[in-house]
Order: sequence, then C-alpha cells, then structure tokens
Amino acid sequence: MANTVKEKTELDASTEQKIMTAAKKIFTQKGYDATKVRDIANEADINLSLVNYYFRSKEKLFEHIMAENVNQLFEKIGPIVNNEQLSLNEKFASIAEHYIDLLLENPDFPKFLVNEVLSGSNKIPAVASKRELIHQSHLAKQIIALKMENKINFSPIQIIMNLMGMIVFPFLGQKFFGSIAFPGNEFREMMEERKKLIPVWIEAIINS
Repeated sequence: MANTVKEKTELDASTEQKIMTAAKKIFTQKGYDATKVRDIANEADINLSLVNYYFRSKEKLFEHIMAENVNQLFEKIGPIVNNEQLSLNEKFASIAEHYIDLLLENPDFPKFLVNEVLSGSNKIPAVASKRELIHQSHLAKQIIALKMENKINFSPIQIIMNLMGMIVFPFLGQKFFGSIAFPGNEFREMMEERKKLIPVWIEAIINS
C-alpha cells in the first residue's frame, strides 16, 4: 500500500511538472490570452482533462507558474537588499550575479514576463506582492539617501531601472543580436563578464 501511495505521489509530481514545463513554453510563445488549455495539453502530450484536474483552469496554472518564477527571483534578494552591512555597490554586484545566474538557467523568463507586462495583463499579482520588499528595503533607503544628500540630481528609481535593464536586456535581445554578436558560448561568457561590469557602470552613473 505504501509503495502504491509513493508511486502515485511521484506520478502526480511528474505530471504536474510536465504540464508546467509545457505551459511555460506556450505562454512564452503565445502570451496568456492567445494560449488555449488544449495547446498546453498537446505540448505536454497528455489528456486535456489532466490539465484541468491538476490546475483547475488556465488562469490558475498561469498564476502558479508566475508565482514560482517570481519567488525564484526574490528568494535570495531579500537578504541582500536588507543587509545593512553591505554597501550599495556590494548590493548591486550581488543582485547582478544572482539574477544573471538565474536568467542563464531560465532564459525564456524575461520574455515570459515582459510579454504580459506589455499586454497590460493584470494576471501577475505575484510581482505586485513582492513590490513592498523592495520599497521598504535597506537598499531603497540607501538609494533615497543619495538624493537627500544631493549626491545624485535625478530620481532614485532611475538607478533601479538602469540596474534591471542592464541585467535583463541582453536576454531579451540575444536572438536579435544573433550568432554574430554571440558565437558559440560567448553569450554565457559575456554574461559572466557582465556580473563584474554592471556594478562598475552603476557606480559611474551615481558618481557622474
């Protein structure tokens, strides 16, 4: 009996993961609105009813995938942005390293997220739920202090937008630049180099 329960649990986990992998691929390619549950079932090579059995609806499946991805993005960032022992530049370096490593393992996620943001989707509550983590963080206080102390003459949010743009854009533009810019394994090598360059560039912006 115990083995039967274990086998069922493993089968459930395997089927759920199969559905999520297929759904993430189709959502990335088509966007939420254009994706049909049947598309996901076909990609996963399973019966349509199984998708509804495990996730109840396309919306629930999308929210589950988005929450999983956003939690991955933020799980290591909390300790970094709230570490009062780290300088701003040390925080930027740690954030760049973490996000680049994560995106190298999940290169489709930026497109997945950006597609929904550009479509005006209201189906990404997982992102909004993490907003306060950044707004109330020690990192935010450090950046705001730069403005209060007249060390920068522009909005502090420009720093965050530049930081995230420097991290995410190469992944969005990888296919555009193509093999001429990134032959062989050069893309990964350039992203490794970028981990070191981003904090230098951000510091130059602050000190300009």
